[in-house]
Amino acid sequence: MLFRSVAACAAMSLSVWPLFAYAEPAQSDDSAALQVSMLDPVVVTPTLTSRTTEASLSSVTVIDEKQLRERQPQDMTEMLRGQPGVDITGNGAFGKATSVYLRGTGSSSTLLMVDGVRLRSATAGSPSWQFLPTTLIDRIEIVRGPRGSLYGADAVGGVVQVFTPGARHLNNEQSGWMELGGGSFNSRRVAAGAQGEQDGTRYNVAVDRFDTDGTEIREGSEDRGYDNTSAVARLTHRFDNDAEIGVFGFRAAGSTEFEGSTPQQEKVTDYAMQIAGVKGQLWVTENWLSKLVLSDARDDNENFTDGDRDSIFNTRSRAANWQNVFALGDHQLVVGADYLQDLVDSTTLYSEEERENTAGFAQLLLNFGAFDVQASGRYDDNEAYGSETTGGLALGYKLDAHHRLRASYGTAFRAPTFNDLYFPGFGNDQLDPESSKSTEVGARGQYQYWYWDIAAYQTDVDDLIAYALQGGRYAPFNVNRARIRGAEVAVGVDINQWRAGAAFTAQDPEDRDTGLVLQRQSQRSFRFDLDRALGEFSLGGSVVLQGHRYNDADNDVRLSGFGLLDLRAGWNFAPNWSTRLAVKNVLDKEYTTAQNFAGWNYMNAGRSVMLSLRYDR
Repeated sequence: MLFRSVAACAAMSLSVWPLFAYAEPAQSDDSAALQVSMLDPVVVTPTLTSRTTEASLSSVTVIDEKQLRERQPQDMTEMLRGQPGVDITGNGAFGKATSVYLRGTGSSSTLLMVDGVRLRSATAGSPSWQFLPTTLIDRIEIVRGPRGSLYGADAVGGVVQVFTPGARHLNNEQSGWMELGGGSFNSRRVAAGAQGEQDGTRYNVAVDRFDTDGTEIREGSEDRGYDNTSAVARLTHRFDNDAEIGVFGFRAAGSTEFEGSTPQQEKVTDYAMQIAGVKGQLWVTENWLSKLVLSDARDDNENFTDGDRDSIFNTRSRAANWQNVFALGDHQLVVGADYLQDLVDSTTLYSEEERENTAGFAQLLLNFGAFDVQASGRYDDNEAYGSETTGGLALGYKLDAHHRLRASYGTAFRAPTFNDLYFPGFGNDQLDPESSKSTEVGARGQYQYWYWDIAAYQTDVDDLIAYALQGGRYAPFNVNRARIRGAEVAVGVDINQWRAGAAFTAQDPEDRDTGLVLQRQSQRSFRFDLDRALGEFSLGGSVVLQGHRYNDADNDVRLSGFGLLDLRAGWNFAPNWSTRLAVKNVLDKEYTTAQNFAGWNYMNAGRSVMLSLRYDR
């Protein structure tokens, strides 16, 4: 019944788009160009080069700064949940373990990039999504479909790239901002930032502090708190010949409380995640741009039970990425190389604590009028699990000024983690990477005031790493296969102070050996966002509907679907001053997306209110 309602809502929302699109009188050329750029933004994640969403030949969702500021999210899940092809599970609210699944693939098969740098735990294999501070994020690009031929390991379901505030062009001026907020669960936030430019040198710095008493994550237990102190910094200089060099950094650190084996037991994780790097670019010739990024990324966890330290899991990734972009008339060639070194520092004695990966890749972007071709290939050589070759091919055909068809095929792989390979008494150093083959067909309509995008896909995964008992030993083995079929529909409109978007996803993530649904994967989701500017005021709301899922591989534990409603309002009450009110989970819905191994459900936050005050200069 839930998704009969979803389908009805989707059909109704799709039917009103033409009314939005054609009810508005003609605008000036500049206004129309701005409108199109908001609906068809330039993205860099799908092809490593700047292309509009429509021309990227990919299924892409962009969440921009305006949306982030309007919706006042407390964590990444609020922005990602219900987006096309995206599914979220979590072990409670406010800084608790969170998994992001793209197109039915596992959480370790979704690659997180922060400002072009890979960020994840090399031991667990997945990123710490729950610790990303939304106040210090300017933009999110979600690319669905395999990107192994460009990014290497773990981009099986796709890539989510987060961009922190950049050093913007300010005409030799300075600016700054400050934000204060507070609300339910004794939640408090203070944040501030500054940026400026002088004679080609630009800087941007920002800090954020959030803490909360949290909520119960187990019925009958105590509230579990969370705090996060974050900062970003960037300094760049552009020379007269357009060469550019810069340094950048991001860090989030704090602590989060969670459940022990009993409701009375207190467990705490002190965490830190950070990136630091230097990047530069140089026009070697008029048609050759060379770019280099050197980076260091860390994911640290120190765990305590009732005040006593249990364990430390610190991982570090040192990387170098070199890209060369050649302009060949209407075509482009991208050639590059990667180096990645993973290091583990832990109280657990892994049999190996270091591994290196070297790679070379190339991509050809061809344009023949209405016909586009994108071909890419990559070779990875890893000292832990051997070599992998991945490739991709995308074709696009522009039917007319507003409609384009696309089709693509790509391969990717997920690397076994240090836990999979080397955890004492458990790891299996004979594991092979998971490998995948994906096919997608899609179409997009791009107009002045609105767009629509549809895609259908199938991904086949071999050598799935599963935990099984073989030869008297419980360990990870390459024993499973999966087939994931799905379809996505996305629609957006921006007209006459109205901004709206809808997304619907249907998928069938199947374990090919058992015929059962892959665990913790929802098969249906729907999202609708609507915002309206009213002079100095703004009003908005979001609806997210999710279907049921199974907590276990045997499909014995069924977790019910749910629907969430969020409302928001803003008021620019004075020059440079604004205030925003956000009410999350308005209907106070009780819902869960994961169950503990002991059989109890992880509870999420009920209704909450957050009020913020912001000053921009």
